[in-house]
Amino acid sequence: MNAPSSWSMLPLGKRPHGRWALKARFVVADLPEGRCLIPDGEIVIENDTILWVGRDFEGDVSARYDMGDALIGPGFVDLDALSDLDTTVLAMDNQPGWKKGRVWAADYATRAYEMYSQAELAFQKHYAFAQLLLNGITSALPIASLFYRAWGETVAEFEAAADAAEDLGIRVWLGPAYRSGGVILDENGAMQPVFDEERGLAELAEAASFAKRIHGRANGLISGMFAPDRVETCSETLLRQTFAHADDMDMPVRLHMAQGEMELQTMRRLHGVTAPEWLDRLSLLSPRLIAPHATVATEDDLARYADHGVTVAHCPLVSARHGSTLKSFSRLKAMGIRIGMGTDTAPPDVVLNMSVGLMMNRLAEGRGDAGSAADFYDAATIAGADALKRSDLGRIFPGAKADIAVFDMADSMIAPRIDPIQTLVYGATGRVTRATIVDGRISMRDGAVAGIDIAAAREQAQRQFDGLVAKYPERTFQHPPVEDIFPPSYPLSHHISEVSR
Repeated sequence: MNAPSSWSMLPLGKRPHGRWALKARFVVADLPEGRCLIPDGEIVIENDTILWVGRDFEGDVSARYDMGDALIGPGFVDLDALSDLDTTVLAMDNQPGWKKGRVWAADYATRAYEMYSQAELAFQKHYAFAQLLLNGITSALPIASLFYRAWGETVAEFEAAADAAEDLGIRVWLGPAYRSGGVILDENGAMQPVFDEERGLAELAEAASFAKRIHGRANGLISGMFAPDRVETCSETLLRQTFAHADDMDMPVRLHMAQGEMELQTMRRLHGVTAPEWLDRLSLLSPRLIAPHATVATEDDLARYADHGVTVAHCPLVSARHGSTLKSFSRLKAMGIRIGMGTDTAPPDVVLNMSVGLMMNRLAEGRGDAGSAADFYDAATIAGADALKRSDLGRIFPGAKADIAVFDMADSMIAPRIDPIQTLVYGATGRVTRATIVDGRISMRDGAVAGIDIAAAREQAQRQFDGLVAKYPERTFQHPPVEDIFPPSYPLSHHISEVSR
């Protein structure tokens, strides 16, 4: 029972029998004196809970599984977790976004429809949640695009998301996105806000009913949340009612804000101020609020976040791809702002996001000692859990939930190692994740995820994504063909000729 082969024989999607131990070259532990690394450490788990952490447990266990040259740490908490077949990747080299289908043309807006079937929406949640588990993410607040939707997300889709989370074994906070309005392009290509207050409030009522109904499902694996769409698509009434519901049910609210130039211009046009200032005037900034990005937040905006306990969900990879960053992680932290981590794009790789975030922080600060690997690792674990008021997550200590990620420190691509946390952040990606355990259940091991055939799902995901891309001309300004919206990096050539030397 003490050999790696026995670990590989354990059934996926199940908890090992009885009280069992997991051992590795390094274990992250959260002790009363603070976070530390235990060399040749082990943790003892029973059911959904960590019972003990240290070295050489002397009590009885049903089995001891030695992970060898590995790092055992708390699972990542993803505050802006991709639950989509990510369309933001289409914008990386295809700009400006408004000409590439990321803003509806007015003649499409009048007939907007669901570009995925209900079955396709359900599948993408299964696939996306599996990708999160492959990257060591144990707690997730899902996020998806609304550009291909008729308006907002639906309760039916999120009933399927709850099923997917339970099937795969991932801890989630769920709530369909809703909105009062959006931005469309008129016949001259100018951006114009459009609102349908009644539709937004109806969707909020459905979202509130859903959140209350599913909260605590699957023995607490599934919780409710409120997810109004981007701030510029929300009316004052919609946000006031959102926070009233959230206060009544004690649930988090995630609202994308201070994240881009289009939002900034729209907010100033609609309200004459930035988004954080608008919410401050409405007395809606609070510790309940998780605000992704903050890349265009002003000094005054950041001070408001600090004063009201707002959590910033930092998503460095997607921000860097679009030429923006926090200004900066170190500065926000010094101001007392809680910073958690999010992915918000493909790949949903927290390790890669920590690496990019650390580099972007040092560029923003203009110095090589700004921030550390430990700072970002804490943001991806402790800070995210604290934003959700869950001190039993994002940590390894007796009494914490057994939500654990195991990383391969013997991977040939990351040698030599100096320190497991530094090596992970500076030299690895999420692909070194060997196992993901949620609630004491083995949800992912060596690339296999409970409840899904990853290889078959990957093929289905590509077919589904290709079908969506083929529909882009319908909603894109002036309806150019797909090859004009998303041209290849180099011209495609079907002519084969020999090159003389």
